Amino acid sequence: MSSFKIAISSAALSALKNRLESTRFPDELDDSGWEYGVPLADIKRLVARWRDGFDWRQEEQKLNDELPQYTREIEVDGFGVLDVHYVHKKSESGQGIPLLFSHGWPGSFLESRKIIPLLTKGSGGDPVFDVVALSLPGFGFSEGPKKKGFSVPQYAELGSIVADSELINQVAHKLMLALGYTEYVTQGGDVGSRITAEMALHYGGEHSKAWHTNVIYSPPPENDDLSSYTAFEKEGLARGEEFQRSGSGYLAQQSTKPQTLGYSLADSPVGLLAWIYEKLVAWSDNYPWTDDEVLTWVSIYWFSRAGPAASIRFYYEFAHSGQGFGTRSSQAVPTIPMGCSLFPKELVRIPKSWYPSVGNVVFEAEHDSGGHFAAHEEPELLVGDLRKMFGKGGPAFGVVPGRSGYLD
Repeated sequence: MSSFKIAISSAALSALKNRLESTRFPDELDDSGWEYGVPLADIKRLVARWRDGFDWRQEEQKLNDELPQYTREIEVDGFGVLDVHYVHKKSESGQGIPLLFSHGWPGSFLESRKIIPLLTKGSGGDPVFDVVALSLPGFGFSEGPKKKGFSVPQYAELGSIVADSELINQVAHKLMLALGYTEYVTQGGDVGSRITAEMALHYGGEHSKAWHTNVIYSPPPENDDLSSYTAFEKEGLARGEEFQRSGSGYLAQQSTKPQTLGYSLADSPVGLLAWIYEKLVAWSDNYPWTDDEVLTWVSIYWFSRAGPAASIRFYYEFAHSGQGFGTRSSQAVPTIPMGCSLFPKELVRIPKSWYPSVGNVVFEAEHDSGGHFAAHEEPELLVGDLRKMFGKGGPAFGVVPGRSGYLD
């Protein structure tokens, strides 16, 4: 394990500025708004700020001051050793519940920034947590895989030691074990939900004691009674259908020819900005993104260790491994306690009648605001749900022996 500080070179900053200064913008149809994609005025404003006003050094210092960061080499079966970046913040009590936070795309470890202080300090009678937020391989400052086939099982392994020969090597699980957390809980959204679901399935009981997610992926059960759906559930299904019709083009591209798209993302900071900014706005619930917030988020991708193209390849690996976002590596269902927080503007929101094929749901909360980036958009709501699930009187209280989240 090595301590880590973000320190982007002056040469890299100068190179970015040069690229921004030579930007060639496309034209735009009159009165097109967001119908065709990101408005030209938005991108011109963001590029001007990125080029002439945005202070990366200031943001870099803030991240280094707020988030204790480390790197650790993790060996992944069939893929060699990967140097993995992560944030590790312990609670002030020493009895913190070990919690692994897993992000997705287009997120990063940055999504843990707002929830870490809430989880580690607690409030009054709330439980506290030891939080580990890793940068998935190929994201942020983690090394990217060099071989084909690095998919959910391998991401999940980055947390554990595989016990059997058929096996799922998982970066996340091995990381937790290396940090001394032989028993832990998890939280994830987007692909992080898939990774933590795999951990619940393969390490559930012995290591992974409970899992919480803000998005559930599952196909519908046979002969489901559509008339039993609530208004909230019907709206969620309608939103998912609309997303498939008008918002999933990125998914098809990244699942089929990520390398082709990767040239544009790696060579053009403006192309990368537009690609990610569209998702930040469209997938959130009217969240008031500031320009500097967006630029910090995108800069993590631009300055990432493996480059922007590395982060989109996992879509291809998912699609070609026989698994998708709605399927697991096994037909078995995790039995450890599961919790879910439902936000109205999440891309996928399934009815409760679909839950039995996903896991042992013991906690559920529906919220009136929030979207895909729950930890960033609504940190208090997400943390509140975790406190209710794992706190005294909650359905998952005491699941990690000796680490209840309380001093007494």
